Amino acid sequence: MIRRLRRRLPFSLRTTLSGAVLALGAAFATAPAHADQCDEIAKVLANQIDGLKVSFRAANIVYLTHPAAKELSLGCRGQNYSIELYAKGDRRPKPDFYSLVGSAAALAFTVTKDDTTTGSARCLKRMGLLRGDKVSMRYRRLNMECTRTKTEASIAITRSRDD
Repeated sequence: MIRRLRRRLPFSLRTTLSGAVLALGAAFATAPAHADQCDEIAKVLANQIDGLKVSFRAANIVYLTHPAAKELSLGCRGQNYSIELYAKGDRRPKPDFYSLVGSAAALAFTVTKDDTTTGSARCLKRMGLLRGDKVSMRYRRLNMECTRTKTEASIAITRSRDD
């Protein structure tokens, strides 16, 4: 059977195919490894914000720790967004929490810190008796969704893929 295959393929075609396979293998072997965008943003956040540390990575989410927040994470490449910053704190957040969320969002989304701090504070302060425990708003091309329970308040800041 091998003799039949060799008879069908001319010598020049066999050498061309084997050369192409070797060249393709060499191209993939020498390709440099690139760090994920999430990892790069997490490193920038850890370097720029005092007290912020990168905990671990699971799937496309990088978990962070900071004394002002109970939970802090950075997610990348969702179905409708490119980057998501999630932070959870006390039901009545302290100014340290607002500052942390504002500076982290400013670095992650390349927006000014004043704008992100103002937007996150507005979102978290709008929750109450009249508007309920879940508020969604858009501020400076950022989508903010704030929720609260009896003991905690959280904010998720995303930028849609279109922006």
